[in-house]
Amino acid sequence: MPNTEETLKAIKAALTVPRIGTYEAATGTTRSDDPSAIALYAWNAAISAALLAPLHICEVVVRNAVSEAIESLYGPLWPWSQGFQRSLPNPHGPVYKPQRDLLNQSRKFTTAGKIIPELKFVFWQQMFDSRHEARLWSTQLHRVLPHLDRTKPIGILRQELHDRLEAIRQLRNRIAHHEPIFKRNLADEFQSTVQLVHYRSPIVASWMLSNQHASAVLNGTRSFLGGSLWTPSHDEIACQAYRFWLADGRPQELAEAHWVRAKEFLRGHRWWDF
Repeated sequence: MPNTEETLKAIKAALTVPRIGTYEAATGTTRSDDPSAIALYAWNAAISAALLAPLHICEVVVRNAVSEAIESLYGPLWPWSQGFQRSLPNPHGPVYKPQRDLLNQSRKFTTAGKIIPELKFVFWQQMFDSRHEARLWSTQLHRVLPHLDRTKPIGILRQELHDRLEAIRQLRNRIAHHEPIFKRNLADEFQSTVQLVHYRSPIVASWMLSNQHASAVLNGTRSFLGGSLWTPSHDEIACQAYRFWLADGRPQELAEAHWVRAKEFLRGHRWWDF
């Protein structure tokens, strides 16, 4: 089995030294046998994976709520409504263009249900811009998100939703590109994700919390697990030895040779190779 230093060296070589350097700087790692940076890297990967489930549910819930609000004003064919299309910005330069995104998708698909998941998350987030407040949110906000604080003005609520969704969008994008997120306020962003779903339905928010492990990872320790080299089991070796035996014409005298050959063969492969 490799020792800790050999394991760390192999991990750094595979993931690249510059990538691990970010984590070494964060943990103050200076020794080649110090696993702190790799432990943080593994934790960053684990929390990234754990957050995907609640982020997924939050995005679907929010975009469906926004779609419902748009449909109430522009009808079930809202993606093809010229009035709605003209309400969207189409800025110049290398920035996201909601109007162009919608037009592109509306040419590809024939139902709103097909278009909704194809529009970028930023489309739904930007629907909470101030340009849509009077036309859309003054009448629809509390209808599609009935558990918002009714003591706050619509403008304040709209801006809060816009800002929360922007933070969540940035978090999701960093996760998608395998970037470090450990410096972010992940506990607050996770709670914000839950709250956004709660605004739509407390029942759905409760169900989401019951089907995630992000909270456990957030509260867990960042420990280094070195792992071990894979060793084929007795049954795996026997199965491969039988394959060799069949391929060689079922000779009686080579059973032991087939076993040794199968064991060495499997050490260089994993089950997903077959």
